[in-house]
Amino acid sequence: MLDFLKQKEKKVEYIELIYDLVFVYMIGRNNSLVGHLSGGFIDPSLYLTYVLCTLITIQIWYMTTLFINRYGNNEFSEYIGLFINMYLLYYMADGTSLQWESSFYRYNIAWMLILVNLMVQYILKMKRPEYSTPWERSNMMLFIRVMAAMVVTIIAGMIVYRFTGLPVTPVAMVIGIAATIIQRKKLDLVAVDFPHLTERVMLYVVFTFGEMIISISTYFRGDFGPMRLYLSLCAFLIVVGLFMSYGFLYDHLLDREMSISGNSFMIIHIFIIFALSNLTMALEFMPEPEVALIPKTIYITASFVVYYVFIFLLAPFSKGYCGELLSFRWFGITLAAFVVLMAVFYRQPVINIAVSVALTFAIWYFEYKYWKEVILPEEEDEQA
Repeated sequence: MLDFLKQKEKKVEYIELIYDLVFVYMIGRNNSLVGHLSGGFIDPSLYLTYVLCTLITIQIWYMTTLFINRYGNNEFSEYIGLFINMYLLYYMADGTSLQWESSFYRYNIAWMLILVNLMVQYILKMKRPEYSTPWERSNMMLFIRVMAAMVVTIIAGMIVYRFTGLPVTPVAMVIGIAATIIQRKKLDLVAVDFPHLTERVMLYVVFTFGEMIISISTYFRGDFGPMRLYLSLCAFLIVVGLFMSYGFLYDHLLDREMSISGNSFMIIHIFIIFALSNLTMALEFMPEPEVALIPKTIYITASFVVYYVFIFLLAPFSKGYCGELLSFRWFGITLAAFVVLMAVFYRQPVINIAVSVALTFAIWYFEYKYWKEVILPEEEDEQA
């Protein structure tokens, strides 16, 4: 009876890691869209394309991860489904370029087939007796309907593009996000394996950091001197500080034994991953003299703020949570001071990069302080 009541933790399988590696390639392809400047900064139309492609990519990963987490049991059909989607993702990645018009149909047909494949996977699971409970069937039918609506929207969007040239297929992505928010109560009927979900999300975040590590290599190029040493050290410390803030939260603060639906946790991470992707590009822009000072300062400042705001919103998933993870007051003051200093010293990137380093380690210190003052005493009491 105890074995029955205690949920067995789902392990992250190697096939999931291989599948996630395709998204590393997708991250790089999406980031390449904003590497071309117009008037000293990113062309607005290209940035919009980057935002849409990034959100579509994360949404595909989100839907696949939830399916595997709730219903995956290493069946042959699941492997085939993942390999098919991996193949189709390459076509989507190839269509993520400045000349996206030439790949419009290929990109959207691949996206549509990925959704159809996921729908088939859900239909196959619905036929299994172990998933016959009303709440599980309701959850599966909701995802099938949402994906069916997205497929219809993509098809309609391709028809519209054929006659008008308007690329409206990203509306399908908006429909998926809206349905997740509107139908939240139904989605909450089926809990996720939270340890498995947190590990999958953590790995995606690590992959995103991998792209950032590659991007800061530009700080180490050129003639070596005191300024090059300073900038490269600061860039490296920023990546370390960003990673520490998430890594420390994952290792020491996150309550991985929670029993929840996981939807809010996933949605928060969509913004965390999106902010990290933007920070990757912002760090590339900072040392470049041809990039205008004001827009690149606004870009990196906004990216930092979004990242840390959503890190803060993970507070309800922390151990010992009783209203806040970090001090609302000190957290707000720190972010406000960061924004002010970045605005005041926007003409001195040398100072701004030091301010960015200070922010990353200040947030990590808040997390460490919370762990030492709240979580550690509770863990010591439990051990005693």
